[in-house]
Amino acid sequence: MSIPKIVLFYVFTPLPDPEAIRLWQHTLADSLHLRGRVIVSAQGINATLGGDLPDVKKYVRAMREYTPFKAADVKWSDGVGDDFPRLSVKVRDELVTFGHPAEVVVDESGVVGGGVHLSPAQVDELVAERGLASQGGEVVFFDGRNEMEAAIGRFADAVVPETEATRDFVAELESGKYDELKDKPVITYCTGGIRCEVLSVLMKNRGFQEVYQIDGGIVRYGEARGTDGLWDGSLYVFDKRMHQEFGPNARSLGTCVECGKPTADYVNCVDQSCRRQFLRCRACTAAGAHPSCGHCAPAA
Repeated sequence: MSIPKIVLFYVFTPLPDPEAIRLWQHTLADSLHLRGRVIVSAQGINATLGGDLPDVKKYVRAMREYTPFKAADVKWSDGVGDDFPRLSVKVRDELVTFGHPAEVVVDESGVVGGGVHLSPAQVDELVAERGLASQGGEVVFFDGRNEMEAAIGRFADAVVPETEATRDFVAELESGKYDELKDKPVITYCTGGIRCEVLSVLMKNRGFQEVYQIDGGIVRYGEARGTDGLWDGSLYVFDKRMHQEFGPNARSLGTCVECGKPTADYVNCVDQSCRRQFLRCRACTAAGAHPSCGHCAPAA
């Protein structure tokens, strides 16, 4: 009986020949029947792959044999089988497309000049010592994901920028909306940590004085704290599962667009030219209610 597993990891490190790494990664993953997405750039590698447990283990062992990737923080989770439709391995200018590659300097130790890394325990300690700004303290959580992801789960009293894609962040940061946060301790967070490696640099370059990031992102925090910490709700993930929870008592922060009941289930708009994702509970989906997102056409 096969056991499906998903691995997520990234490494910021200079890669002089990204195309050679792409070819190696594609050959390796394909030979092991893995599916998912791998992005390679001169800045490093970012991968999310799924397959049967023995094959995924072989991939991770082979990946670690390449010295620059040896210390990668590989995050494991249970898959459901056939978690990704295909294997995609591409070379891009940026590992995370914020649109400002010149601001990201990478050396053998990772991104230069980013935020201070905090373990899950250190996150809780900082909040305990200095308090949340929303409750008369200082600390602010800053979501490094898009609004859609944040709709089903986020950290306590987090600031959620008005973004549909990563490219929107710089305009948000330069809009003046968050200037009052520039002298506060700001903890950035995202799914596995990679977006915050870059976001923290962009924030510091724009005057934010005390910027932190969670080591391993929401995934590592949720694994460590379950539903007892400062994270609330579900985590949006980019595979067939669509979301994951860190305990049986996790609540749903999202609401069904049709009936208003709590849900973390995203569906695609029925319009093939749109395919925007929106929240709809399983009961309303089963009933065929609200097939469109409402942005491209009136809901039926």
